[in-house]
Amino acid sequence: MTTQDVQDKLSASDALELRAKLFRGLGDPSRLAILDALISGESSVQEIVGHTGLGQPNVSNHLRCLLDCGLVSRRNEGRFVRYWLADRRVAGLICDADQLLASTAIGIDNCERYTE
Repeated sequence: MTTQDVQDKLSASDALELRAKLFRGLGDPSRLAILDALISGESSVQEIVGHTGLGQPNVSNHLRCLLDCGLVSRRNEGRFVRYWLADRRVAGLICDADQLLASTAIGIDNCERYTE
């Protein structure tokens, strides 16, 4: 069964829930930092740690989540594991979000309804 087959069988409310789940996954600053690090190409955990400033256990935990969700892929390279974006549209989504923020950042920053 393909991704399109699954999407075709979803009800409208199920599709909205799935979309919301994607955005909740992307809503974590650590996962966004990791995805941002992978936009430029594949990296090892240590390279991601260096790019993000996050701790190695934290990066590994979030990479496992992103891998399980199908947002990143990996391959073994000797003792190291290399990660990359599984779909380049993730980079496009982040770029689109940055462009949207260019015109809405003040309103989003002032919004008190979506605080942590």
